[in-house]
Amino acid sequence: MSATLQLGIIVGYLLLALAVGLVAYRLTDRTAEDFYLASRTLGTVVLLFTTFATLLSAFTFFAGPNVAYRQGPEWVLVMGLMDGIIFAILWYVVGYKQWLLGREHGYVTLGEMLGDRFASTRLRGLVAGISLLWLFPYVMLQQAGAGTALEALTDGTVPYAAGAGLITAFMILYVVVAGMRGIAWTDTLQGLFMLVTTWIAMVWVLAAVGGPRAAPAALEAEAAQYLALGSDHYTPQWMLSTAIVIAFGVAMFPQVNQRFFAAGSRTVLKRSFALWPILCVALFVPAFMLGAWARGLDVTVPEGGNVLPAVLAEYTPIWFAALVIAGAMAAMMSSSDSMLLSGSSYFTRDIYRPYLERDASARREDLIARAGVVVFATAAFLGSLLEPATLFELGDAAFSGFAQLALPVLVALYWRRTTRAGITAGIAASQGFYLANLFVGTIVGGLEVVGLVPVVGEVAPALIAVVTAVFQGSYLGWSAGIVGMGVGLVVTVGVSLVTTPAADERRAIYFEGLGAD
Repeated sequence: MSATLQLGIIVGYLLLALAVGLVAYRLTDRTAEDFYLASRTLGTVVLLFTTFATLLSAFTFFAGPNVAYRQGPEWVLVMGLMDGIIFAILWYVVGYKQWLLGREHGYVTLGEMLGDRFASTRLRGLVAGISLLWLFPYVMLQQAGAGTALEALTDGTVPYAAGAGLITAFMILYVVVAGMRGIAWTDTLQGLFMLVTTWIAMVWVLAAVGGPRAAPAALEAEAAQYLALGSDHYTPQWMLSTAIVIAFGVAMFPQVNQRFFAAGSRTVLKRSFALWPILCVALFVPAFMLGAWARGLDVTVPEGGNVLPAVLAEYTPIWFAALVIAGAMAAMMSSSDSMLLSGSSYFTRDIYRPYLERDASARREDLIARAGVVVFATAAFLGSLLEPATLFELGDAAFSGFAQLALPVLVALYWRRTTRAGITAGIAASQGFYLANLFVGTIVGGLEVVGLVPVVGEVAPALIAVVTAVFQGSYLGWSAGIVGMGVGLVVTVGVSLVTTPAADERRAIYFEGLGAD
């Protein structure tokens, strides 16, 4: 009966979100700009909460508390404070400039904006291809999170594959029907709902264990080192690397970056980024502290499972635990549907249209975008069935991959001397460096196979030594992600200095006639 009640609450919540999407569908114009950006009309509350809910992913609700449970509550500082402040600054530095350019030139995607400035279809396709590459594992993360959450909440009654398939079906239907307008509306409702229910969950758990002093006391008795700042895991280099990479990666996430174009006015944009750090702290503190306190409480977390559903199942009624998990799944759907919407725009605007059908009508582009959503989501679902990595590993790889785009883009936005060759080389170099670090084991394995080939194999040991020396994964405690960002910055600036701008580059459009502050 409990499993039926839990599933009923979760499915009912998802159906409510779908109903909001159907209302939005009736108000949506059949144009690509309205489908992707809600015709650039979002207000402060909706823009703030749609960006917020877009990031309320499985990484927030499951990977984050898992890290706090296993390593300690400093994760609140990394994600809640440091990352919130850094991204708020980037929202202004990158987002405001993008909003000005989008208003002036009608850009819908990051690749479109860069391709127009540097007169390069190849650059446009490169940015879109890289974005889709890193978007894939992050969509998988949402599906994997939904699968593990439902499996844990129902004690295996709903298997992993069924849970992942449920959220995949809902998010396909929702995106195809709703577009940006519906997503933004439901994001606002879901963001408010999760903010309230997460705080209620924390208060409920604290009351159940004996009050606000009991949980920290139990944590101190079980793992006193958790109450001291810093550890072998939380080194200054690791904390700074992680906070910086996540913040810069978020700014380049397609589903977040496109929201820079969707603001209704500059006032809307500025109010939103000013409120962002407050909203981050307000959500991450209760979610992550529940994970940290669970270490000292009598909570059984299954091997490879998530701590938050286990805490809720232990200390709150079945109906409330199901309601919170339903909200978390809806938040994951918010992330996923935004990713699918943005991913389809990157494909149709930056790959399909420039390379396959340059004269496609707005109506045809709209249809291609909706079909692309189905294909991308289905492929990600099939990938999630393989359960290739932990939620944190999937999220960290995606954040770091997107972060490699950030500094070349930032240089291009503010330095006139940036050349087409410079930004292309910078993006390629940073991506290549990070991918090599991520797959160094595969590269070494391939070289070992080459070593079996006569004559050619003689150089394999030397190549293996070079690869393992250069691509270490960590550099004096700093992550490969942040080092790769540095590589991209140096290469972008260096190549730009030694190359001449192409004759067809439009160097003035990023600096003249924008009406910036």
